[in-house]
Amino acid sequence: MYNWQEEDLFSWLQKNQYSNLVKASDPMSKWDCYDYMTNHRIELKCRRTHYDNLLLEFIKYDALRKKCDSTFETPMYINSTPKGIYRFNINKMLYLDWQMKDIRKTTDFSDNSIVSKKVTYLAINDSDILWEW
Repeated sequence: MYNWQEEDLFSWLQKNQYSNLVKASDPMSKWDCYDYMTNHRIELKCRRTHYDNLLLEFIKYDALRKKCDSTFETPMYINSTPKGIYRFNINKMLYLDWQMKDIRKTTDFSDNSIVSKKVTYLAINDSDILWEW
C-alpha cells in the first residue's frame, strides 16, 4: 500500500495513462491537469485512507463541468487511495445525491477549521480502476 501525493499521482498518470498530460497553468484552479489527446480535463485527489465511496465537492464538480461544457472536454475525477487509483467520468454520473456536510476546510494546508460543504459520494464500483494493489 502506498500513500500518494498529488505529484506522484500526476507522474504515474503521465507514464501509464495520459502521455500528453499537462498541469493546469493556475495552481489554484478547480482542476489539476488535462490531456489534449484524450480531451480529458482532470481533477486529482489523493486519499490517505481507502474508502469504498469517495467524496467529491460540488464546487470542484461544478467548475469542472462548466469548463468542459465550454471546451467540449470530458471531465474526469481521479482518486488515489492506499489500495488503488480510480477514475470517474463525470459525464456518466447522472444522478448524484448532493448533501451538506461539515468537513475540514482543507486537507493538506494549515487551516483545519470545519466548514459546511455541498458534497456527494462516488462508489468505487462505478469507476474505471486504473490500478489496484
